[in-house]
Amino acid sequence: MIISVFDTHHFDRAALEKENSRSGHDLHFFEARLDQKTARLAAGSTAVCVFVNDVLNRPTLTILHELGVRLIALRCAGYNQVDLKAASDLGLTVTRVPDYSPYAVAEHAVALLLALNRKLHRSYNRVRESNFSLEGLVGFDLHGKTVGIVGTGKIGAIFSKIMAGFGCRLLAYDVHRRR
Repeated sequence: MIISVFDTHHFDRAALEKENSRSGHDLHFFEARLDQKTARLAAGSTAVCVFVNDVLNRPTLTILHELGVRLIALRCAGYNQVDLKAASDLGLTVTRVPDYSPYAVAEHAVALLLALNRKLHRSYNRVRESNFSLEGLVGFDLHGKTVGIVGTGKIGAIFSKIMAGFGCRLLAYDVHRRR
């Protein structure tokens, strides 16, 4: 199968080529994002593989269908950038990543929180300049602080457990009540 892979970067290519080594599909990589203007790059492909910033509206999907594309494979869980009605009307199959690791996302959120609190970006830059002053770099203990969490689905629940482990007081809100 010939697959046009849009909005790719070096790390995308390496990972996709490694996984594809077992399947042997013919991957064509494009740095351009897929939209109505770039859709013709998929000429000769049976499938396109896209990411979150690609635009799969009716005009784009129509061009892809005319080119013989029959499968839209998303490299993301969300599909709000895809006109699903148009895809269905054109007989295009749309697949997506069913789930990301909620632990990885929650842990990354904690890492960002710690980086901001401990001013890691500023201290990293100072050390590179051989400046070891602590002036303006002191953070604060998370222990005993109140953390607000908006959204208590899988990711929010895991984030809550991690922050509880830091000894934080938790306030959480979600539009859907968990049972």
